[in-house]
Amino acid sequence: MVEIELDGKKVSVPVGSMVMHAADAAGTYIPHFCYHKKLSIAANCRMCLVDVEKAPKPMPACATPVTQGMVVRTKTDRALKAQKSVMEFLLINHPLDCPICDQGGECQLQDLAVGYGGTKSRYEEEKRVVFHKNVGPLISMEEMSRCIHCTRCVRFGQEIAGVMELGMLNRAEHSEITSFVGRTVDSELSGNMIDVCPVGALTSKPFRYNARTWELSRRKSVSPHDSTGANLIVQVKNGKVLRVVPFENEAVNECWIADRDRFSYEAVNSEQRLTAPMLKQNGEWVTVDWNTALAYVADGLKRVKGDFGVSGIGALGSAHSTVEELHLLAKLVRGLGSDNVDHRLRHADFTVGQGVRWLGRSIESLSSLDRAFVVGSFLRKDHPLFAQRLRQAARQGGQVFSLNAVHDDWAMPVQTLTAAPSAWAQVLADVASAVAVERCVSAPVAGSVTAEAKAVAQALLSGQQTAILLGNAAVQHPAASTLLALANWIGAQTGATVGYLLEAANSVGAQLVKAQPQQGGLNAGQMLTQPMKALLLLNVEPTLDAADAAAARAALQGSGLVVALTPFRDAAVDNADVLLPIAPFTETAGAFVNAEGRVQAFHGVAPALGNSRPAWKVLRVLGNMLGLSGFEQTSAEEVRAEALGDVNQLVARLGNDVSVVPQIAVSVPGLQRVADVPIYSTDSLVRRAASLQQTSDAKAPVVGLPRALWQQLGLQAGAKVKVSQGSAAAVLAAREDATLAANVVRVAAGHPDTAGLGAMFGAISVEKA
Repeated sequence: MVEIELDGKKVSVPVGSMVMHAADAAGTYIPHFCYHKKLSIAANCRMCLVDVEKAPKPMPACATPVTQGMVVRTKTDRALKAQKSVMEFLLINHPLDCPICDQGGECQLQDLAVGYGGTKSRYEEEKRVVFHKNVGPLISMEEMSRCIHCTRCVRFGQEIAGVMELGMLNRAEHSEITSFVGRTVDSELSGNMIDVCPVGALTSKPFRYNARTWELSRRKSVSPHDSTGANLIVQVKNGKVLRVVPFENEAVNECWIADRDRFSYEAVNSEQRLTAPMLKQNGEWVTVDWNTALAYVADGLKRVKGDFGVSGIGALGSAHSTVEELHLLAKLVRGLGSDNVDHRLRHADFTVGQGVRWLGRSIESLSSLDRAFVVGSFLRKDHPLFAQRLRQAARQGGQVFSLNAVHDDWAMPVQTLTAAPSAWAQVLADVASAVAVERCVSAPVAGSVTAEAKAVAQALLSGQQTAILLGNAAVQHPAASTLLALANWIGAQTGATVGYLLEAANSVGAQLVKAQPQQGGLNAGQMLTQPMKALLLLNVEPTLDAADAAAARAALQGSGLVVALTPFRDAAVDNADVLLPIAPFTETAGAFVNAEGRVQAFHGVAPALGNSRPAWKVLRVLGNMLGLSGFEQTSAEEVRAEALGDVNQLVARLGNDVSVVPQIAVSVPGLQRVADVPIYSTDSLVRRAASLQQTSDAKAPVVGLPRALWQQLGLQAGAKVKVSQGSAAAVLAAREDATLAANVVRVAAGHPDTAGLGAMFGAISVEKA
């Protein structure tokens, strides 16, 4: 530690710290623009000039290393005069448009100009003009004349997002921030550039001119998308959500959020919102009141139970739903005498394991891993903030390995193992065999010590902080339990933690409240491949959320009473008999349990739209109308307490053990499908967020073909192919993908264009269209 004197106070900071870090530790504010605690030091705004004893001139606090005994003063006449001079230079070309600037009221430049700016300018020359740029539907660069060249956005792209999408052209007064060759900004974390911009140069395009910052009320909330559980501040005006920004939580999302966390709020204001209960009568939808709709549902369930028993009654709930909603859904079904309830809609392996599947370590610790082996994950699009943490680990020298059938750009150095999905277990067996050789023990199953397997084994054995992480595709894999069993063996031998990245915001919570069969009931795979007598759907769009879209469509068409609890009227119209309007996360209270087992509760930030109601209240009333006991709760907190019990004891229920003997499947002849779910097709909110649907990540799915197959079919750029699975087929655009395994075809799931196809994993055929 180094001790310095700062404004007369003694401050101790680590060796290598800058004066700015010492000021932060002492609680002393030094004005600045380019400095950001999460970004590298650029020292190009010079606003943080301070007076350092024995220095011939004021020094930038952000770029001046501390030395033992250094004396720093931040409020001397010399320091203040230097800071005011810098402010004068910054304002020479800055436009005088504060009254119409979206940043007004939360602008660093505006705030500091009050304290350090003059009452008038000495410059009378004409101000420069920088022309606007179109960088996509999310970020507005309409007023780049406001830019002060702090380069925060450039450094964010390079260091956090991993993609340098913005840069600075030219020099001196001709300098300007721009994208490369007129490209759009397409990073899944791009919205954070809006937050780090200290002026009004980069603003939110969807929010632009909708409100002034002081008109907005602010409420804390939690992201309903992936399993990070990013903390949010939702901003509301006149009962309408207008903006979402990050709430800083170093242990979860730091100060960042993904673009789907930031912009998916548009869906809650969409024209597709369902605002009143509806019944299908003679093939037509009729709007009814709540009493009529719930009585219809209750009578229908009673009739099905009386006529056919409870074996045909089931419920499917999305793991994007809250703890309270999933708990009452499961309780309702079990109150009727059925155990047919599940949330694992995209799974293909329903082997019962021991414990609640989770990350296996804290989210924060991902940033400090020195070895990570990621199995079956489209990491950057599945879990943008987890990818960001692994990117930081890689920047500090950590090694990242990936096993998948295809390898997207993760914007970090990655050593890849490529294999068809049916061969993933064999590759893990090879890694286990390599570990066994290094450790002089017996391998759990036979495998070959390939060069790639040996590299992974040696890396895991040599690391101090190591993790094996199973991604969405590994969880959804037909042999998911075998993959876990092999990962557990490798982890036990190498000291690596084993964990699931997990698909949805409440995947852990859904397991904790037992929203899956406990006594041999039907699982999601069974309920979506056979007609049910009565089926409750909570936040589910069956043909987009199911592992086998074609089978789900057929099963629902043959089902009896189908009740959809949904915020959107177009969610299940084809198959449902009743639509019950429920509130999205912004209009209800609840809790999500993220990947590390952290319970995060939130309250509604806006009133429910129209006659929609919180789903937990709808389920509670339905339980009462069915005459079931235990449905007398009066608040979400009461439901949560019943559902989770003592939250301090939850960690004891987490575990990734599985008592399965690994079974290595024989190689599968022919072509196999591997399916990712595009980042803006994962749930009902992002599918209806207009701005997200205009991004490059939301473009229509393109079939990825390996090089040999591409050449065999004689395809050219822009060609279309017909892909078939059983009797299901679709004609889609195709492209050559050099990273694909030789016998694998990549076709996205969760998108209307591919909703007619079959299983996410399995045999597939391709022909030229």
